[in-house]
Amino acid sequence: MPRQLAIALDLDGVLADTRPLWDAWLEDAARRARVELEVPEDREAAALELDRALGDWRPLLARFAADRAPLSIRPRAETNAALRRLASAGARIGVFSDAPRELVEIALAHAGAARQVEVVGTLAEVQAALGPEVLVVGSRRQLAALR
Repeated sequence: MPRQLAIALDLDGVLADTRPLWDAWLEDAARRARVELEVPEDREAAALELDRALGDWRPLLARFAADRAPLSIRPRAETNAALRRLASAGARIGVFSDAPRELVEIALAHAGAARQVEVVGTLAEVQAALGPEVLVVGSRRQLAALR
């Protein structure tokens, strides 16, 4: 019996670069809250600092991202065609990112990839959900090369 292909896609490298949207939100949040936000580059670590500095910041990020994602995140026909082809062939697809889940889900929706994605999380979470032999894909070029 052939083994089912499992793929872990880097959100920012393959589907949608969320870093500019994240950076714009940090700037907006600091301005609105009138605080200096010094957060680490790693967004998982930044979340801990934001919890301390802003409290319940996740709904604010979700609202900001939902309003601005259409301007910066668009579907890519060739990427979505590759995802549909792989999913219809039975591949299990996960997406990993250090971005907060709220931002990841909005990015997936605007990139047009949400339907093909089975699991979202950190790389470790996606690997745990999809199995030990998951193929990690970090670029559109790598995705296009999969057959």
